[in-house]
Amino acid sequence: MELRLDGKVALVTGASRGIGLAIARRFAEAGASVMLSSRKEPALAAAAADIEAGSAGVVGTGQVAWQVAHAGDPDQADACVRATLDRFGGLDVLVNNAATNPHYGPLVEIDRGRMEKTLEVNQSGVLAWSQSAWRAAMAERGGAVLNLASIGGLSVEPGIGWYNVTKAAVIHLTRQLAGELGPAVRVNALAPGLVKTEFARALWEPAEEVISRRLPLRRLGEPEDIANAALFLCSDAASWITGQTLVIDGGALSMPSGGVV
Repeated sequence: MELRLDGKVALVTGASRGIGLAIARRFAEAGASVMLSSRKEPALAAAAADIEAGSAGVVGTGQVAWQVAHAGDPDQADACVRATLDRFGGLDVLVNNAATNPHYGPLVEIDRGRMEKTLEVNQSGVLAWSQSAWRAAMAERGGAVLNLASIGGLSVEPGIGWYNVTKAAVIHLTRQLAGELGPAVRVNALAPGLVKTEFARALWEPAEEVISRRLPLRRLGEPEDIANAALFLCSDAASWITGQTLVIDGGALSMPSGGVV
């Protein structure tokens, strides 16, 4: 089955690199017009140019635009949603991908500043962008919201406990929003395992081979693995799926250890 988003408009946060960029590229390939958003203009411009260069001459590829916005700032979320409506005339799909993790260490050692910054982006930001999309477009025309959680929100790991707490909140927020926004809007989440991105480099680069051998599928995830699942959940093929969190982890949570630690 070929999954398509022809005629749809998508907005992806944290779209200048990694999983967000892979999702934006996959959506454009599937025919969607895509607004890329992140904090830094040069990275966004480069990401948009990369998608456009890869799709040059390919029939059915959607248009790409970009807008600078901080994922943790509700006013900037509103501005980005408005820019999407102005540029493409609508908004059908919102991907809450942006995340941060400024603290590595035990929960008892985290300071309030880093705690609040993580909450601002990973948890409150997801709600703020969803609210903005709902008020500006989706309450009237419907749509799909996809939140990026993590298998860390379903397990216990050393070092990134507070990040995982916020991702557990995203999983519950997904269920809550699905109940409140249906039937007009479907809300689902993805819970990736360890994916080879710059954001997670410190976790996978030192021991990629060792970690891979412990996984049933014997490899770490690639951003494209997550992008393919995102396309499915945001397409009409998933029209009777809402409130769910799809785990994509190479089998990590199926292992007796409960995951990759």
